[in-house]
Amino acid sequence: MVKITYIEHDGTQHQIDAEVGTTVMNAALDNLVPGIDADCGGECSCATCHVMVDKTWMPKVGSPSDAEESMLDLNPERVENSRLSCQIPVTDELDGLVVNLPEFQF
Repeated sequence: MVKITYIEHDGTQHQIDAEVGTTVMNAALDNLVPGIDADCGGECSCATCHVMVDKTWMPKVGSPSDAEESMLDLNPERVENSRLSCQIPVTDELDGLVVNLPEFQF
């Protein structure tokens, strides 16, 4: 299992154990972490699973694909370290990952 910490906009933290092979989005949904809407169910066709990856983790998480970039461009809350959590696969290398949740999902 991989530990992931989700930090809500108000600072509330949720540390969960995620299975390798799932996504950061599905791990949040499976553990009832508030703030991830996931309207498209992980198909990369909306931006309602937007997270801001802690900047120290960006090298391990990697860059968004072109499709993910297109979805992120629709989000007015996008920042340099924005990612769609449905597009981040949980791997052993992400043990300890920290992501911040926006105040609202668009």
